[in-house]
Amino acid sequence: MFVRTERLGLRRFTIADAEAFAAYRSDPEVARYQSWEAPVGRDEARRLVEAFAHGDPAAPGWFQYAIDLDGVLIGDLGLNLHDNLMQAELGFTVAPAFQGRGYATEAVRGLLDHLFDDWELHRVSAECDARNTASARLLERVGFHREGLRVANSWFKGEWTDDLLFGLLRTDYVN
Repeated sequence: MFVRTERLGLRRFTIADAEAFAAYRSDPEVARYQSWEAPVGRDEARRLVEAFAHGDPAAPGWFQYAIDLDGVLIGDLGLNLHDNLMQAELGFTVAPAFQGRGYATEAVRGLLDHLFDDWELHRVSAECDARNTASARLLERVGFHREGLRVANSWFKGEWTDDLLFGLLRTDYVN
């Protein structure tokens, strides 16, 4: 485990996660505001999970943390560590059956604690589709500040979308 919270573990993916990963990432509502298209086939899920399993969380670029609840994969957190190793971008996905129970908030807080306390990152940023009010509320709940709105900024899944920008400095984070 990289991070342990009261109910969750943030860990490296294993090949055993492929089926659960494919299931929640294949849900059209889960994929609606995300970069992938649903459904996610088993072969694709296996390839992705295998690649995630070999990633290095301390290296620049994207790393996917598996969100584990009592040995069950319930979602994932993506962290894009900047080349300077002092800032990162965050993203998150939780399976529908586990939404609305505070797991995403707990997982994001756990990762932020790790990033700010253990790694001493200076800043973490996030962005989301402006229509994704649940994600925006989660980011604000854990302390992110809304820093901007880019109107009709992204051509995404066949339409122009607005992007909300969020940021959080280590000096402003309250854990």
